[in-house]
Amino acid sequence: MDFNLSEQQRMLQRAAKDFAVKAVKPRAAEIDSSGQFPFELAKEIGRRGYQGLPYPAEYGGSGAGYLSYALALEQLCQASLTVGAIMAINTVPEEAIFRFGNDEQKKRFLSPLAQGEKLGGIAFTEAETGSDPNAITTTSKKSGDGYIINGQKQFVALAPAADLTLVFTKGAGKGLNAFVIDISSKGYSVREPCQTMGLKGLGTSVVYLDDVRVPQGNLLGTEGQGFDILREAISLGRLGAAVEGVAVAQAALDISIDYAKQRKAMGKPIAKLPTIQWHLAEMAGRIEAGRLLVYRAAFARDQGQDIKYESSLAKLFSSRIAVEVTGMAMQVGGSYGTMTTMPLERLYRDAKMTEIYVGISEIQRNIIAERLIE
Repeated sequence: MDFNLSEQQRMLQRAAKDFAVKAVKPRAAEIDSSGQFPFELAKEIGRRGYQGLPYPAEYGGSGAGYLSYALALEQLCQASLTVGAIMAINTVPEEAIFRFGNDEQKKRFLSPLAQGEKLGGIAFTEAETGSDPNAITTTSKKSGDGYIINGQKQFVALAPAADLTLVFTKGAGKGLNAFVIDISSKGYSVREPCQTMGLKGLGTSVVYLDDVRVPQGNLLGTEGQGFDILREAISLGRLGAAVEGVAVAQAALDISIDYAKQRKAMGKPIAKLPTIQWHLAEMAGRIEAGRLLVYRAAFARDQGQDIKYESSLAKLFSSRIAVEVTGMAMQVGGSYGTMTTMPLERLYRDAKMTEIYVGISEIQRNIIAERLIE
């Protein structure tokens, strides 16, 4: 892997940072406190082309690649994990369509998502499934030239704002089916929001599907191929979550450095105290290790490689260091770090979410161990 970023990548990184600092960061606290989905920022992400970074121009993207995607996402997530997560979650249905959709589906579904004209979500989890695809109860039954879908999905992010949702169902035979569903379809309804401790404003909700009629052309791949589609697409979702972990940790370190330089004890900045320096050094080391795992996974994807193992490894480590680093930042900040009016408290809550969503850490360990002993 070449550790030197291209000039194009550096320009993208600078532009994303500028947007994040000027437009996203000033809204971060308000988004968290209100819990309202930031529709205008989501649209701006699309207008700036960030939704289509990994995908070729023929399908609405810029062809910049997955590493460029990670670089831009990292900047957004440092300003607001919620806003960055909007960009990351949208990429999951994009990846599924790009890898398994036919040319017509790519032009019909992927192009508007990549161009930022539409927003996409994913509906997999149910009340009893957790991460077990065999426990899915949402059904899809053949009906004429299409399917009828019935079921209920939990923790559907972007639900109030998404135009399209990648929905996984149990079909007539073995395996799962994967459908791209227009949320304006009759019988598709967004119900009560899921109130989580972090990532507030992401629009996470319960979704009901009551006799939703879906055309045959909205089935991705073939019948029964849904689990393969999920595994492939969610690997990019885990890469996104890993980026989020690194970013929230970096934001916490930046705040800690600034605070330690300004806060004085015994007549000198606490940054001069060995205990504070130990915290800062530990935080920096863990962040850099996580960032390298993230960049390696993104680089591998740019080479056309399968990244199920790499993305799980990056997600497991980066989400853990996010929790550890924000915890250290709270120690540096002391009582100020615990105040709800200060950003560290929000970062601490958001960091924990990276360990939970897109597959809990225990699931990542299973995936990693399976590769090690195969």
